[in-house]
Amino acid sequence: MKCIASQLSYQVDFTRYNEHLVDITLCFYPVCNQHKLWLPTWIAGSYLLREFSKNITKVSYTQNHVSKTAEKISKNQWELTDLIQNTMVTIHYEVYCRDLSVRTAFVDNQRIFGNFTSLLLMVEGLENNLADISLFIPENFCQNHPNLQIATGLGYQKQDVLEGVMIKFLPICAFESYDYPFEIGTQTFFEFYTTSSKGDILHRFFVAGRHDADLSRLKNDVRKICQTYINWLGDTPFVDYTFMTMVTRSDYGGLEHINSTALISSRDDLPSVFEPDEPNENYQRFLGLCSHEYFHAWWVKTVRPDVMMDNDLQTEAYTPLLWVFEGFTSYLDDLMLLVSGVISKQAYFELILNQINRYLQTDGRHHQSVAESSFDAWIKLYRADENTANQGVSYYNKGALVALCLDLILLQKTNGKHRLFDVVKTFYQKAKQMPNQRFAMTNDNLSAVVSEFLGHEAWQMFYCQYVIGLDELPIETLLTEFGFSTQTRQKNTPWGIKADDGMNGLKIKHLYRNSAASSAGLSVDDVIVAINQIKANYQELAKVNIKQTYTNQPVKVHAFRRDELLEFTLMPDKNTHHKQLTFEHYQEKGWLMFDKWIAD
Repeated sequence: MKCIASQLSYQVDFTRYNEHLVDITLCFYPVCNQHKLWLPTWIAGSYLLREFSKNITKVSYTQNHVSKTAEKISKNQWELTDLIQNTMVTIHYEVYCRDLSVRTAFVDNQRIFGNFTSLLLMVEGLENNLADISLFIPENFCQNHPNLQIATGLGYQKQDVLEGVMIKFLPICAFESYDYPFEIGTQTFFEFYTTSSKGDILHRFFVAGRHDADLSRLKNDVRKICQTYINWLGDTPFVDYTFMTMVTRSDYGGLEHINSTALISSRDDLPSVFEPDEPNENYQRFLGLCSHEYFHAWWVKTVRPDVMMDNDLQTEAYTPLLWVFEGFTSYLDDLMLLVSGVISKQAYFELILNQINRYLQTDGRHHQSVAESSFDAWIKLYRADENTANQGVSYYNKGALVALCLDLILLQKTNGKHRLFDVVKTFYQKAKQMPNQRFAMTNDNLSAVVSEFLGHEAWQMFYCQYVIGLDELPIETLLTEFGFSTQTRQKNTPWGIKADDGMNGLKIKHLYRNSAASSAGLSVDDVIVAINQIKANYQELAKVNIKQTYTNQPVKVHAFRRDELLEFTLMPDKNTHHKQLTFEHYQEKGWLMFDKWIAD
């Protein structure tokens, strides 16, 4: 994207942080007598219309000392009329910022965090103009944060001004600012370097929120992970990288950006000073999150779906390829923990097992392909409800297992010469050859690249069966050929119910299709209060369910639906079973040996 000379100026004022309000001033010189302003409806990397404009109020503008109110012409657009060309116009508006997630903006007396997708209105037709963006931090916020830190992937200058601090970002294309979030407040910080073919790469890591993490341990582990990616890929699509982490009691998530990532995590997921050599499950989860978002710098931000090359973030970008981008990433993020030496082989096997068993317990895999799941992300994955697991699959979960199978088949068919990462590296090399250092993936060029390593016929069979088809993934067969001894058992879910066990009874959270409970007429959110006139809890449910297998007798259940008490009859022989896989033993097998796969 080629930027045009600077004519846009944004000042973002956080004076009203206690009210979660941000005041924004936009100045530019009109090139015609009418301009539209617009705000994105979604943010890259999170495939749901989030309607950021709902938080904007009071859009007004002034020119030649005449003030007017901008006319709202759609959910995310405003119009400025009767403008004088080449005479500066000043727009004022406020934004309410109280979403703690990584996708929007949050402002209070503890932290200032923002994605510009939630803050900066674009001027239609001037999106490629250079923009000067400055943030004003009031003095009272600075006083509350004497060691104030600024975390961002965008270059900036900090200067003391009257009644506060001004942060001035280096000029950037207005639209490109959307890929540079920022975090301001009290933060702990460390940095490290990795080595690439292009030289040393600086990495900065910021942690906001109260914690007592062992940062030296975190630094060592994250550095190993980052270096392992670079060792495999040769270099980076960025000259530096920034991790921004907000810790809370129980939140979790991450969002990738061009040279940074915004993370939110439970403070219990960070390593303690007593962290064992083998990271516990919580710490593994955080390292996996770091690994996942870091890889996205290559695999989403550099190589990306074709529909996301030039999308303006106002309308959905439908693609059947999210299983490639999120699925491959969800497979490789855990693998990199192993390859880097951060976790043991046994810990990695447990992570793989968790993915497999989650897949096996999702009945929706029989109804929705992973390609369809990708396409439907906008209406299904981010809007999950009680029926989601019955009707669909996650392109993260099944996509990761499709990636595992493809990786093993590649190793198998090429006698250990090629693996999934060769596909990734091929696309990355294609991106580096493009003028903008980006490459647009399509189904056709994906097929061409994979076919180079696997053969066209084998790829087409794989694609038809497991990507657009509903065939069961050949996980057990492949793992057995790679030296794993597996065992399966049937996991029973009594009456097909998943419920919260509380003082008032069993509140149903999920019902499997064709289960005893669903066949009887029970519904999600019903509260079971009695089973055969005995107070209901999960222990009683399990006991009665086992008894039914011997007596073959129906059971009377009383439940509240809203505020009405209802009676149901649950028949026997309607238990819900799912296959569950375990690894009994692992034995290295010649060129198929897992250790060689890791070491290469």
